[in-house]
Amino acid sequence: MTDDIRELDSFLDAAYDAQERLTSGDLQRRAIAAELPAAALTRIDALPEGEYAQDEAAEALRTLHP
Repeated sequence: MTDDIRELDSFLDAAYDAQERLTSGDLQRRAIAAELPAAALTRIDALPEGEYAQDEAAEALRTLHP
């Protein structure tokens, strides 16, 4: 597992704390607030619009190429 994926997984763990689903916009705002590196922000910005459970977001982020 790459450092980028580990960082995204840690971000998702924090973002989904007590949340069942988040929209792509919610994830983008939380990523900016968390001051993630540019590569991670680019990947999160590339998520298609919609709502995601944590496992769905993780899978989608793994399939996106920064």
